[in-house]
Amino acid sequence: MRESLRKAGQRVMVGFEGHEASADVKRLIREFGAGSVILFARNVAEPEQLAELVRELQSAARDAGHALPLLVAVDQEGGRVARLRAPWTVWPPLRALGRIDSEALAKQVGGALAAELKACGIVLDFAPVVDVDTNPRNPIIGDRSFGDDPERVGRLGVAMIRGLQEAGVAACAKHFPGHGDTDVDSHLALPSVDHSRSRLDDVELRPFRKAIEAGVATIMTAHVLVRELDDRLPATLSPVVIEKLLRQEMAFDGVIVSDDLEMKAVADHWPYRESALLAAQAGCDLLPVCKSHDAQVEAIEALVRAVEGEALAWKAMDAACDRVRRLKERFVLPYRAPDPREARAAAGVGERQALAQQIVESAGLSA
Repeated sequence: MRESLRKAGQRVMVGFEGHEASADVKRLIREFGAGSVILFARNVAEPEQLAELVRELQSAARDAGHALPLLVAVDQEGGRVARLRAPWTVWPPLRALGRIDSEALAKQVGGALAAELKACGIVLDFAPVVDVDTNPRNPIIGDRSFGDDPERVGRLGVAMIRGLQEAGVAACAKHFPGHGDTDVDSHLALPSVDHSRSRLDDVELRPFRKAIEAGVATIMTAHVLVRELDDRLPATLSPVVIEKLLRQEMAFDGVIVSDDLEMKAVADHWPYRESALLAAQAGCDLLPVCKSHDAQVEAIEALVRAVEGEALAWKAMDAACDRVRRLKERFVLPYRAPDPREARAAAGVGERQALAQQIVESAGLSA
């Protein structure tokens, strides 16, 4: 496999349909060097099946001669966004933790999430949401946020990050630079934000600064047009937002993950070959393309053409791949294949079920 293809594959995170590794995803791993996989509810049936699926994906990477195992990720926030449901622990939304305002409890939840995920071979959780929920008309964030107070969101976000990462699962603060004060769902259209820089610093960016100080492993971008920062490109595609603000000004040295490039906020305006290149040029390290095989191939091939044609510098490509490599070395190595029996034993154990119920009751939610 030529070097440009291997490196491009390490930067595109792929999803697929079904409870077994599809022929398409195996081809992406073997022939295109895809180094990361995202799983959804469509891939999950039961603990034993999920562990076997991860083993199958990792075997495809090993057989293809990958230098490192795959990075396997999932969105497991609690509440509405949880890809693993019963028999795994069913967690209330982060808003419940915000009502209780206990950092100790938030850290416990992070550790509990990590225990169930890691038993299945999943080592990156796209959580917690650290958007500040300041707009009651927001159709996408709402109770996924800890609340409307940026200080509280930051404190509880940091606690959950520590719980996840101390238990061996990489956390992700999302959605940078803030999706909380929008009234459009970026899955469906491109939202915009018109706040001043002082307001952004005081509210939207404050939780991300705390997450960075706490050593969060990854940050996910928002497909949101923040006009004060860049009035032309949404954050995911903007060098001003990603490279200048997040990487340089805020000094984040971990992995920057774009939100799914198949979401309409981006896909309706830029073809995949263009959005993948723009996101990479902006400074995103990992580019999830979560469903369409053709779009995944298009994104990888666009990065290959760009680096070979010098539209994307080899130095930037190497730096992004190095950050992804360090993330894998920290959270995937030493690699141990998930055991289906251990995955079943870890799912929804009594103490975690009791913790979830305690949060529901303490937050005054209906059971």
